[in-house]
Amino acid sequence: MNTILSADPQTDAGLVITRTIAAPRAAVFAAWTNQDYLAKWWGPECFTNPVCRFEPTSCGEIYIEMCAPDGTIYPMRGEVLEIKAPSRIIFAASALDAERRPMFTTITTVTLEEMHGRTGLRVQAKVDAIYSSDATHCIEGMPAGWSQSLDRLTALVTGTA
Repeated sequence: MNTILSADPQTDAGLVITRTIAAPRAAVFAAWTNQDYLAKWWGPECFTNPVCRFEPTSCGEIYIEMCAPDGTIYPMRGEVLEIKAPSRIIFAASALDAERRPMFTTITTVTLEEMHGRTGLRVQAKVDAIYSSDATHCIEGMPAGWSQSLDRLTALVTGTA
């Protein structure tokens, strides 16, 4: 796994995570694009997703409410910018504050490469805009949050969840 992050939206390549997953690319793509699967792995360890909508089409809606173990809800909304089955998904997403206003927006590019029955996964999440000083804490948590999410994704598609 390779992780890089800087919070400067002007100069940074963003958070980049690469993994090889012992599952077929079609299964990994389905885990990203089927909202029922997405709800099972999205977010850090011990979080649930009581509301999870993902429309796997260009301009499709994304809306997820992550629920922390203490019951706090962390909503996010976004839009699918590009989808090319089964190899690429690009989406914009905004973490929302308590009043449902965007704190910051990221552009996330998911690339899936077929590797003889395994899947090469590359996730790049680049901060596109920052709207709130509260965003810093969230942005600083992105490496751990994404790593834990991808651990959960891997467990789901490999049957070890």
